[in-house]
Amino acid sequence: MTVTRTHWWGGLLAALAAMTVHAQQALDVPYVPTPVHVVDAMLDLGKVGSDDYLIDLGSGDGRIPLRAAERFGIRAVGVDLDPALVGTAREAARQQGVADKVRFEVKDVFDTDVSSATIVTTYLLNAVNIRLRPALLRQLRPGTRIVSHDFGFGDWQPDRQIRVDVPVKAYGLPYSDVMLWVVPANAAGRWTWTGTVAGLPVAYEAHLMQRFQIVSGEVRQGGRRWPVTEGRVDGQTLRLVLLDNSGGQVQRKVLTGLVSGNQLTGSIRTGEQSLPLAARRTVADAIDIGAPAAVANDHVLH
Repeated sequence: MTVTRTHWWGGLLAALAAMTVHAQQALDVPYVPTPVHVVDAMLDLGKVGSDDYLIDLGSGDGRIPLRAAERFGIRAVGVDLDPALVGTAREAARQQGVADKVRFEVKDVFDTDVSSATIVTTYLLNAVNIRLRPALLRQLRPGTRIVSHDFGFGDWQPDRQIRVDVPVKAYGLPYSDVMLWVVPANAAGRWTWTGTVAGLPVAYEAHLMQRFQIVSGEVRQGGRRWPVTEGRVDGQTLRLVLLDNSGGQVQRKVLTGLVSGNQLTGSIRTGEQSLPLAARRTVADAIDIGAPAAVANDHVLH
């Protein structure tokens, strides 16, 4: 983690000041390397595989891309503002024999195109993550994984989180939180489809709203309205739990489907009965990703 123009929060600065400082001529930079076993936990939580392409935002000495190339043989890119650390990473790639797979660039994380990544890793402060959040959600394809060490993305809650013991840690408590987000497809808007009930065609309509990966709204069929009591998008997979109390008794329906652009293909299950679903989005809405709070134009990289 590398900090430039250090006028961050007082408490965090006090903690950073206690770290081992990697001094550089151009930057006033406390440098905090990620322990190798935490790097491994990040790669494991992100389920890195041989077909992945990893981009590490704030790559420091390059240990995350280097470890990914070593363990999985994947291509990876690291970006960092610090030329000295980038030089160290490039030399390590050469010595480890992975220079053909791993590339390091002196670049601002906010100027980095991540659209080709299948997994993005970060060790950045919360405020920087929040500033990055719109670009990540705009550029990354649904299903892309984002793995962060210790710092989150504000009110975009992780899909999964683990805690890793770090007995000798440079700051804070003796553990690291490793968090995973899966970029969700956009399921927001109005969907229509035709089903069959008792051999007769029946028109359905879903009105869905989405905040990050959480979905709310309702499904309508004739005069019936089924509110969404649980709704979530996991990559391209939409899952809605619907409550139908229109027939005198409460029924739980589960809609699951694959979102591909304006097409939704899946099924609606009621008890043991499952009916196919092929819906088309007639009105598309945007995902609500919140409004990041204004923060200073500082960069934090690892």
